[in-house]
Amino acid sequence: MHPRKILVITNRIPFPLKDGGNMAMNTMIQGYHDAGMEVYLLSMNTSRHFIDHARLKTLFTHLKGFEWVDINNELRKKDIIFNFLFSREPEHVVRFYKKDFEDKIVQIIGRFKPDIIQIESVYLTTYLPAINKNTEALTVLRMHNIEFQIWRGLAHHGSYFKKVYLNNLAARVSQFERSAWQAYDLLLPITEKDAAMVLRLEDVNALLVAPFSLDLSKIKPASNEKWVGYHIGAMDWIANQEGITWFLNKAWKSIRKAVPGFEFYFAGRNMPESFKNLQISGVHCLAEVESAEDFISDKKILIVPLWSGGGIRVKILEAMAAGKVVITTPKGIKGIEARPGQHYLLASTSDEFVRALSWCMENKEAAEKMAKNAMELIRTRYEYMAVTNNIISEIEKLLNSLQNSE
Repeated sequence: MHPRKILVITNRIPFPLKDGGNMAMNTMIQGYHDAGMEVYLLSMNTSRHFIDHARLKTLFTHLKGFEWVDINNELRKKDIIFNFLFSREPEHVVRFYKKDFEDKIVQIIGRFKPDIIQIESVYLTTYLPAINKNTEALTVLRMHNIEFQIWRGLAHHGSYFKKVYLNNLAARVSQFERSAWQAYDLLLPITEKDAAMVLRLEDVNALLVAPFSLDLSKIKPASNEKWVGYHIGAMDWIANQEGITWFLNKAWKSIRKAVPGFEFYFAGRNMPESFKNLQISGVHCLAEVESAEDFISDKKILIVPLWSGGGIRVKILEAMAAGKVVITTPKGIKGIEARPGQHYLLASTSDEFVRALSWCMENKEAAEKMAKNAMELIRTRYEYMAVTNNIISEIEKLLNSLQNSE
């Protein structure tokens, strides 16, 4: 029997591996390849996350094929206003539809003849009609988040006009997203809660929870850890910006008072200038670091003050796999099957962050034991080949079912 062929379509290049989205896509692509499938990757090389062509030619050379299309997806105020006033589609959907990209999809389908096509963003569903017209391949949507929940959460903050716009956007994303779920042969939500939400709202063809997974052999072991706090994440994501702003404005002074000398380091891609210019005692902004692994390796306590957003926090899984102590909010731990007090510390208010950090510093042996419990959890539930094989098993069942029904 010939190996299955899968075409994976992404709305950006899954590189560099410095944020959760890229890491999630890369791990699944690698999992399919390591399982013996022929993998063809087609990506948008967007203006927002543009990578030089010379560098691109060195990436994903182990796959059956890798192509990209340069896409200008710049966010312009006049486009946002026009979309808000005159369109029913979310601005994100409009911005990611390009005829050149659709033509490339059709071209690859004709040449590669995939058995499966996996799309890594619900906003790329606009290409599904062209896909279905040119192939009978099984269509799969990888759900990194439930998008409308993110925008609905962000709508609680900011000015009146910002709230009006984001509530309107959330409603339009919801309508588009729920319709999209019904269009695929298989949905792969990343968390149990997202799966439950989908099943509560829509009648879909098939669904399998496929959590973000880790190649544990690539987790860098800790070295000379200091009991300091750290945070790392894409800082052009509004939820990360809001979380860090809240932590520094609402909790930091009380933390330094309760734990004199405690230090906090944070880093991330596209760091706002306002963060770079901060002058707060004990707080260190490193902007974008060359190696996330090196940044993390000597720091013990991951702090994730997240209040909005969906999906699963990859940095928390990585931190747990590396034996770090994790302190986060209910939103931060969402989708990870971990128990507060056993695998991590839960904090929902500034006082709770203070108490959590104070407990860590005063009970380092117990905190270390908790970190080891979390490490074992990750090794048993989030290893990438176990997750990949489960997905492939479901895909095979669906393919066989489709063949038998013909």
